[in-house]
Amino acid sequence: MDVTSPEGEQRYAALVRPAAATVVGLDFDGTLSPIVDDPERAHIHPAARDVLVALSREVRAVAVITGRPARQVLDLGGLEEVGTAMAEAGSELHVFGQYGNERWSSGRRRILSPRPPRGLATFERELPRLLRERGASAAYVEDKGLAVAVHTRRLPEPEEAFTALLPALTALAERHDLVVEPGRNVVEVRSPGMHKGVAVRTLAEELQAGGFLFAGDDLGDLQAFEALGELAAEGIATLRVCSASPEESALQELADLVVPGPDGVLGLLGRLTEDARAART
Repeated sequence: MDVTSPEGEQRYAALVRPAAATVVGLDFDGTLSPIVDDPERAHIHPAARDVLVALSREVRAVAVITGRPARQVLDLGGLEEVGTAMAEAGSELHVFGQYGNERWSSGRRRILSPRPPRGLATFERELPRLLRERGASAAYVEDKGLAVAVHTRRLPEPEEAFTALLPALTALAERHDLVVEPGRNVVEVRSPGMHKGVAVRTLAEELQAGGFLFAGDDLGDLQAFEALGELAAEGIATLRVCSASPEESALQELADLVVPGPDGVLGLLGRLTEDARAART
């Protein structure tokens, strides 16, 4: 574990003390699942189930907060089975899909979702022309129902394509009252007003969290980090964890702890479980 601020280890220790009242929020891609070229093949880390179930016995709740549709991440992560195991352990799993627009929990067992945003259908119709004009027709377009994601990972020069497409996609989105969410070689277009920071605040308030850990890996997690800053100002113990990779470094300077990808995230959660159990006994 790499401490990236002088307060990193102290913040971790401060989170262990109120572990029973702590909410653990986790991104999926790059945090619980290794990044892959095909988003539909991004399966959860094989050790994640056991680590998360053990963790759930020591904390208030565990939540997956992702840009993916809730149904998709439930399937890719086997999260319904994880939720069942957590329920048997007396805890609950929460899933916030599409940056918080969709909600599922192991207690309710159904996905709550709003209507698609106005303007999204028109944006999708105009998108192929924009991609052709910029030589990016081969970009993978993912229809998420409530959002559209344009992935450049499969293109010959993915980072250059991402940089070139972002301003054009932003302009097109704004014409239809939509917002963009840049990620790791992906630009997501969706309705305004909802993001991972809102999901973090919602969980903290609903569960009366006495502590909050959030782990993420790219720009889509920035607002979750900002929400933790607000919670910390209110006196709640917080820990911002960056799941680092060679491809993305946006969160590293803002994190309290930097760990090496999903392996490092699960190692940290395992340590938190052990330390919280020891503190309890």
